Amino acid sequence: MKFVVALAAFAVALGFGVGEARAADECRGLQTCLPLEGPWVAIPAPQGGGSAAAVWQLRCPLRGYIVAGIDARVTDRAIDVSIRGENGAPVGPGVTTGAEVLFTAVYTGGAPKRTAFRPYIGCIPTSGGGARGETALRRPTAFAPAKPLDRRVVERGLVAGGTVRVVSRCPAGTRLLGSDASFGFRVQQEPGASLLNAVRVRRVVAGRTVTALAAVAASVPQRLPVRLQVHALCTRVTR
Repeated sequence: MKFVVALAAFAVALGFGVGEARAADECRGLQTCLPLEGPWVAIPAPQGGGSAAAVWQLRCPLRGYIVAGIDARVTDRAIDVSIRGENGAPVGPGVTTGAEVLFTAVYTGGAPKRTAFRPYIGCIPTSGGGARGETALRRPTAFAPAKPLDRRVVERGLVAGGTVRVVSRCPAGTRLLGSDASFGFRVQQEPGASLLNAVRVRRVVAGRTVTALAAVAASVPQRLPVRLQVHALCTRVTR
């Protein structure tokens, strides 16, 4: 009972109710679970008949928690949602997932329109660790993946009627391999076309730095929370 009360108090502190956060199935089958909902993340309109994608990272809000359940909601049935799972066995929390999860949503429809998806995670407490060590000394003929990619994510709030500059960069001694910039709305109902088209993001890459300039139309209500994430995909391999 104390744990449930603590979860409710924490949810209220974050600005959403436990009932609202459980609108999806991210905690199904988990006896102890802290639900967390992301914003409605905009997926850009496809160009030239191709697909369009958006990414969003959700992190467990409490230290010592890992992701054990995920779910999503979409504004169009042509949207495919997946997560990045880390290499290791057995598949499960602490091995496949850690304290955060990267969602990727791809709109596969043919209509030239903006769509959106909403990610959810369910977090559980853990003492950590899911890795296993070598059981015998051997000379490998191939290598297990060693996480050569490092995703640096910077998240900021946007202001209606204004422009916000957000910067994410790779650390010294690494290279920038790719970048993303996605925005989302913290509203309960799925956003309509007018809201999805009310934000414009321009991304500039220079060296190891990714700069995003996000402009929000003045027609967006001031109290409506709009969030922007800028992702820099860096390599730890320097040779």
